[in-house]
Amino acid sequence: MLLPDRHLVADLLARYRAWERLVLAEPLDETTRRRFEDVAYTLCVLMGQRTAREAIWQAEAYLRRIRPVPLFPERAESAAPGLREEAPDLREDAPGLREEVSGSGRAVPD
Repeated sequence: MLLPDRHLVADLLARYRAWERLVLAEPLDETTRRRFEDVAYTLCVLMGQRTAREAIWQAEAYLRRIRPVPLFPERAESAAPGLREEAPDLREDAPGLREEVSGSGRAVPD
């Protein structure tokens, strides 16, 4: 399976967030809204998702190197019964992190 360039995904995600802030500040500006929608559409195509919300979630998960858990697990179960993707434990892959002494299970910086 082909995967998108991580730098391109990060750039598009940053541009999406910037345009989102501008649209929220000026909701009636058509030019700003059009550019925001263009970036959202590009993210949807790049991440292979139908909605901007799903594309953003997928892009963020991709950049964190987490194998994404389906946004709607009931769809995944109906498409492939018995199969369910789970996010891996990243503590082993992240040097410089240690277990918190309190036993909460959270990883904290050394």
